[in-house]
Amino acid sequence: MDLAHGPSPGGSPGADDPRHFSIVLGGPLFQLLRRARLEGDALELVRRRVVVLALVAWLPLAVLALVARTSQGEAPDVPFLEDIEVHVRFLVALPLLVAAELLVHVRLRPVAQEFLARGLVPPDSIARFGDCVRSAFRLRNSVVAEVAMLALIYGLGIPFLWRQFAAFDVATWYSVPGVDGPALTPAGIWYAYVSVPLFQFLLLRWYFRIAIWARFLWQVSRIRLELSAMHGDLCAGLGFLSGTVFAFVPLLMAHGALLAGAVGNRVIHLGGHISDSYVEVGVVVAYLLILVAAPLLAFAPQISQAKRRASREYSRIAQRYARDFEARWLPDGMPVPESPLGSGDIQSLADMSNALATVRATRVFPISRDAVVRLVLAVLIPMSPLLLTVIPAEELAGRLLKLLL
Repeated sequence: MDLAHGPSPGGSPGADDPRHFSIVLGGPLFQLLRRARLEGDALELVRRRVVVLALVAWLPLAVLALVARTSQGEAPDVPFLEDIEVHVRFLVALPLLVAAELLVHVRLRPVAQEFLARGLVPPDSIARFGDCVRSAFRLRNSVVAEVAMLALIYGLGIPFLWRQFAAFDVATWYSVPGVDGPALTPAGIWYAYVSVPLFQFLLLRWYFRIAIWARFLWQVSRIRLELSAMHGDLCAGLGFLSGTVFAFVPLLMAHGALLAGAVGNRVIHLGGHISDSYVEVGVVVAYLLILVAAPLLAFAPQISQAKRRASREYSRIAQRYARDFEARWLPDGMPVPESPLGSGDIQSLADMSNALATVRATRVFPISRDAVVRLVLAVLIPMSPLLLTVIPAEELAGRLLKLLL
């Protein structure tokens, strides 16, 4: 089968066609949302999904917490309306996780086809490349994987991780301290067994998708690609991969929002200070950069090899050309009577120097510094409101005006 032209006869549409490559367009939840008319064949109806899932996770909490507050009459140490983390988690981070699907689908879909359209995959390796695409599709559509995520969440995520590391030890809208440990309120039961698992499932599903993406890139990097260090993208022809990291910006922003909510709660309810979280912020930023950028490292060995080979070969050509140039234009150390104006030899010598400069400037890691800076900003932007807990709004505005003026 020619992977560049379409799927195999009798196969499902896009089952092994790089033109339909997607790490998000499939899986049991995708099929369930389609049947519920919350998802289209190409991830349409994003707003409907965002609204429905956010309301399922957040609205029952608001209603149950309000009812409990009305019946008890006494506010807990952490009331529902003052729990920054829960609002950020379900009204900011969750919508970002859902909306990220469309951006990832659009930005990553052309990638597999680009390897073929640019002639990077040798003809004798096209079948092997097709195996990489099919393997990614099989994992994406795995029922076992999503069932395992649910088992992990309800077996470990809720009874251990959430209760031990995320829940407050004081009286809150979702739990009340007791002799045998915190007792969940009606709102807390929905929170612990519906809202939090829903969010954790969406998050784990994203980690699984990134693992599929990383595995696909690693498998493709095992194919001996036709790379050239003379390519103008300074990545030996793989520069198109650098832009793929921007597909994950909403995912990074969701993590930044989660971190901002957790830090905000500690600052407001536990008397903490934002400066206590600097190390935590640094660790999260580093973790997220590794998460989305590290998969591209799989191509570093091949780019490095292409760079060394081109540097060696062009250096030999440049050496020979320089000698021939000197023999013609500088005999016995003196210029020849003929005028060098308009000579193609001088232009060719300059072109040779430019070629060597391009080879030496080739980046082994196919991602730019500008891309790294943007990714870091994507994580930090949701945390910017926390600056108001340290610097008064008037002072912060004054500092910004000084920078701008």
